[in-house]
Amino acid sequence: MSRRALRRLRGEQRGQEPLGPGALQFDLRDDDDAEEEGPKRELGSRRPGEAGKEGVRVNNRFELINIEDLEDDSVVNGERSGSSLTDTAAPGNKGRARRGNTDTRADGGVARTVHPEQSNASGKLRKKKKKQKTKKSSTGEALENGLEDIDRILERIEDSSGLNRPGPAALSPRKHVLYVEHRHLNPDTELKRYFGARAVLGEQRPRQRQRVYPKCTWLTTPKSTWPRYSKPGLSMRLLESKKGLSLFAFEHSEEYQQAQHKFLVAVESMEPNNIVVLLQTSPYHVDSLLQLSDACRFQEDQEMARDLVERALYSMECAFHPLFSLTSGACRLDYRRPENRSFYLALYKQMSFLEKRGCPRTALEYCKLILSLEPDEDPLCMLLLIDHLALRARNYEYLIRLFQEWEAHRNLSQLPNFAFSVPLAYFLLSQQTDLPEHEQSSAREKASLLIQQALTMFPGVLLPLLEYCSVRPDATVSAHHFFGPNAEISQPPALSQLVSLYLGRSHFLWKEPATMSWLEESVHRVLQAVDAGDPAVEACEHRRKVLYQRAPRNIHRHVILSEIKEAVAALPPDVTTQSVMGFDPLPPADTIYSYVRPERLSPVSHGNTIALFFRSLLPNYTMEGERPEEGVAGGLNRNQGLNRLMLAVRDMMANFHLNDVEAPHEDDAEGEGEWD
Repeated sequence: MSRRALRRLRGEQRGQEPLGPGALQFDLRDDDDAEEEGPKRELGSRRPGEAGKEGVRVNNRFELINIEDLEDDSVVNGERSGSSLTDTAAPGNKGRARRGNTDTRADGGVARTVHPEQSNASGKLRKKKKKQKTKKSSTGEALENGLEDIDRILERIEDSSGLNRPGPAALSPRKHVLYVEHRHLNPDTELKRYFGARAVLGEQRPRQRQRVYPKCTWLTTPKSTWPRYSKPGLSMRLLESKKGLSLFAFEHSEEYQQAQHKFLVAVESMEPNNIVVLLQTSPYHVDSLLQLSDACRFQEDQEMARDLVERALYSMECAFHPLFSLTSGACRLDYRRPENRSFYLALYKQMSFLEKRGCPRTALEYCKLILSLEPDEDPLCMLLLIDHLALRARNYEYLIRLFQEWEAHRNLSQLPNFAFSVPLAYFLLSQQTDLPEHEQSSAREKASLLIQQALTMFPGVLLPLLEYCSVRPDATVSAHHFFGPNAEISQPPALSQLVSLYLGRSHFLWKEPATMSWLEESVHRVLQAVDAGDPAVEACEHRRKVLYQRAPRNIHRHVILSEIKEAVAALPPDVTTQSVMGFDPLPPADTIYSYVRPERLSPVSHGNTIALFFRSLLPNYTMEGERPEEGVAGGLNRNQGLNRLMLAVRDMMANFHLNDVEAPHEDDAEGEGEWD
């Protein structure tokens, strides 16, 4: 009689013999093997899904090494599925049981032996399926903890090696206040939320199938109407990395420098067609694209102006350094370098187009991106704009957080825009019905306190704001000396410029009736404090006289870029009298030049005063022996008839020199000496 028959008579199972002292002990179910008790299970009421509820049947004790993982993976929809090691057979189903190196299948009570290779293959397939289930169930936790684990490992490596690797800073549990989200840099994301994906991408999907571009970009989406991209000679390099910050700089190749020199000649010619000719040879020259965009905007061709700015951004993004990150807030670009200014201006112009297009959330991300490139110096003074975009995007929490984190070291409350926008954000936040009652009341109290402080510090804002909103103040407010016309006249010019900038940009945010009633209530409380002789009123008056002596250069630059009429009219004369170039408005005094523009040979440098006189009248005039300067369009062509006339006049006055002219007689007290 075989051993198998003896075990069946004794009621024993294979592999259940004791292993001796120190052996592994398992509390398992003492059921018979699957293939041996197949007919009995058919008669019973046991189902395959109930096997895991009562216990795990194992024929080989070494298969229990991964039993914990398999038990965890067998829970589906709150119920434990059948054992992954043995599957019981039910009527109409196939049952499988592994025993050692053999595998048997019961189908209608007929047992069939399978080779060990097939058994191992089927076991691997089952393990793969279970691993996939494990991945699906733990995807959420892995996404949350994956980045943190990687960051911890990198920190340990840096601590052990003592090396500070350049690149973006690690993400903290709470994102940095200047952290930029990639998905919000695309205006289509915001437009989809307003109008739906079908309305936004309905016409773009068939076109995108035929497009092939060398690089995926975040700032813009390349268009099929653009010229074929070829590297224009623009690149970026890493200057240094310290204290978790990385300093980058754009660089111009020799070919790009030649195009830059031609661009400067074209700008001096005051002819936009010269820039168009330059773009035919250098279609991705950034400054030419920005300058031509301004020309199109002045001619009210907004679509072409926006398209040129997007092409400039695409050209610069293709030149990014591999370590340069748009979103980390740890990458810096020095505005003192002329090569970097083009990127600042391109981002600002794109942000302006997005705001006019009705995408304030996307414009806010661009504003944060510009501010993150150099937050300490803030060359374009984005702090005068970020509050406006946050309110328009209804992102009140972000504005409040920025104010709380930066007030200590940046004194944001001393800027009129923050002084009035932050309490407005608190008030609008208190109007949201989804907030609990205690949070609404707390936000309302904070808003009232801050708006009273703002009105006390900047009393000259109230009457112009009411005038913008077409609201007539009551006699008590308009006749009071604190808010009367004298308050606006007595404030310093620099403060008047900031107030004009804020009111010209954000006055429409105050037009809601609920906002006006809240403002009226706060104004009366301020008047009561002024009449009571509150010492804070005198302290604010002294602060206004001391702090706002003169606006810095970055504020003037921001006013010029904003093109708000009220603010531009308040610019000081020393700014309005100097020439302002659209591709580089008010460059810093401490500019860092990486290359110098070659000197242009001009007849003025070696000619006499008569030549200077004729050249001032006739720009096409050139002296004998000179070659016309080759500009962008091929140079200034000589007018033969006019030059012959000029040569004749020059020959007639060849012997005339200023040295032959005598000065008036010194003894003439009235200065009316005779000329010889």
